[in-house]
Amino acid sequence: MNRRVAAEYVYTLECDEPIINGYVEFDEDGTIVRTGQCEDGEVVMKGALVPGFVNAHCHLELSHLHKKFRKGTGMAGFIDQINALRDWASDDVKTGLVHEWMDKLWKDGVSAIADISNDASSFPVKQSSPIYTRTFLEVFGTEPEDCEGVMESVRVLNETSKEYGIDAAPTPHSCYTMSPQLLSASSAAGLESGYLSYHSQESQEEEDLLITGTGAMAENRRNAGMSTPPVTGESSLKYFIDRLADVKPAPHKEHILLVHNVTLEQDDIKAAKKAFENVYWAICPLSNLFIHEALPPVQLMRENDLKICLGTDSLSSNDDLDMMAELICLHENFPDVPMAELFRWASRNGAEFLGKENVLGSFAEGRRPGIVLVSGLDENGNLTGISRSERIV
Repeated sequence: MNRRVAAEYVYTLECDEPIINGYVEFDEDGTIVRTGQCEDGEVVMKGALVPGFVNAHCHLELSHLHKKFRKGTGMAGFIDQINALRDWASDDVKTGLVHEWMDKLWKDGVSAIADISNDASSFPVKQSSPIYTRTFLEVFGTEPEDCEGVMESVRVLNETSKEYGIDAAPTPHSCYTMSPQLLSASSAAGLESGYLSYHSQESQEEEDLLITGTGAMAENRRNAGMSTPPVTGESSLKYFIDRLADVKPAPHKEHILLVHNVTLEQDDIKAAKKAFENVYWAICPLSNLFIHEALPPVQLMRENDLKICLGTDSLSSNDDLDMMAELICLHENFPDVPMAELFRWASRNGAEFLGKENVLGSFAEGRRPGIVLVSGLDENGNLTGISRSERIV
């Protein structure tokens, strides 16, 4: 027997405007049957119904680092904290915390996650979770001579992921943690899978490293005895695009997720559009504020009609894994962005990146995205500081 839920606003994400006093009808397994406007007198809930969220960038296995990091250290200082603290917990402890946080994410309305992993501690939880995950097996290594050994290790980890039946493949981390050889090798493996996630232009320190070979990141790497990438005189995103061209000629048809984009400029966008046919742009505003008190150029991204996705990043650089908190942050800092557009960033665009748009990301007939109630709206239907999300279906 079909059921339906109704609210003041229904964002189907099939159009730019919500249904006022609308309903969502669904069958026993949560598949959408139809949406529409309620009849006079029908009881509606306060708030908005939206499709389940897609957290487009997360590091679940770093959940053991919750509330252990100082804020405002910049990227070089953040890396120092990661190196000092990331290995304090056993795999059993890490797995238990992943279970706890994935349960919370589900209850808060997250239906899918693009997650980063460096080990197998999250795999058992992902195997049994109702949340769909695509796991990006992130690769690090600054020394060229280590490339073959690092790639062999990630191949072993990839085989382990198959034993758990989860979607996973290698992916490069970022320019400042990888030799050119490893960046190319891991990118080739990611492209072969059809999906690649890459930390791009997260900080000015990263840009300084590539453009001039100077700054806090360069000093941090050299003081640690690590090799640094070549000084190119161009942005770190253009460097990444050039490395991909060494692997495979552009344009790339695979799904590419560029994560953070804090220092993104118009020339970078032009280069990316030329190189990538299916490029998505993940932003993690609370993480960026946590580390270096900066935000991505959202207006520039909107002006260029980029497919923006929303993520939380990890609990090493965030106080929570709360998609609503990210949406509130964006609304407070970019109040001109309509609610429907914000919800599209938090749901539909991420589903498209994951190749799951036929299941997730909208209330179109036949989809099964999950149904989330967003409460605490103001009299105009906008988010407020007390807005919250709760899974209904």
